[in-house]
Amino acid sequence: MRSIASCFCLSKAKQTPGLEEHAVLASETAFKINEIEALHIMFEQLSSSIVDDGRIHKEEFLLALFDCSSKKNLLAERLFNLFDLKANGVIEFGEFVRTLSIFHPDAPKADKIAFTFKLYDPRQTGYIEREELKTMVLATLSESELSISDEDVEAIIDKTLQEADLNGDGKIDPEEWKELVAKYPSLIKNMTLPYLRDITLAFPSFVMETKVADSDLVC
Repeated sequence: MRSIASCFCLSKAKQTPGLEEHAVLASETAFKINEIEALHIMFEQLSSSIVDDGRIHKEEFLLALFDCSSKKNLLAERLFNLFDLKANGVIEFGEFVRTLSIFHPDAPKADKIAFTFKLYDPRQTGYIEREELKTMVLATLSESELSISDEDVEAIIDKTLQEADLNGDGKIDPEEWKELVAKYPSLIKNMTLPYLRDITLAFPSFVMETKVADSDLVC
């Protein structure tokens, strides 16, 4: 990821305000500068859907992701919290791009694994414990509009812990999660959004032109 994006460093030439951040984001993520400019348009649309203040509030995030702004959705709230890197209740543009980059097809697999581990560790203990696993399994089933018996839910959790908890301490640590994903790659299937590779197709004007000239980029 960095080997491609690391060339997007601004020279000392005078730049239009705001473009430096785009260049920094390009150097730190899987996106190119013109793709980040396209993402900025998307961000502006999302961040002004309810409160027009240049930041994405939880209600706006829920509305965009799950077509609801007030309905309680644990999965959506966990995703919002993971995008909200500063934990200040809103998603700023840099947070939006950096987190969305994890879903890029070219993002490192390790980043995707780490993200899903955090998703299943809402208490941020560094482990996925049984109750956390159960909570997220139920949230996923609810979002998928699937209904299964309590016995079947417990069976899913028992089987997952049996396979993942290699040291038998009753919880899943990051290394054990990594081993489980290696065995069942579908666990991170939703962590890749193919359209992010062609994000500029949604904003054609960015394909052939960008506000940052090639002469302002140094490798």
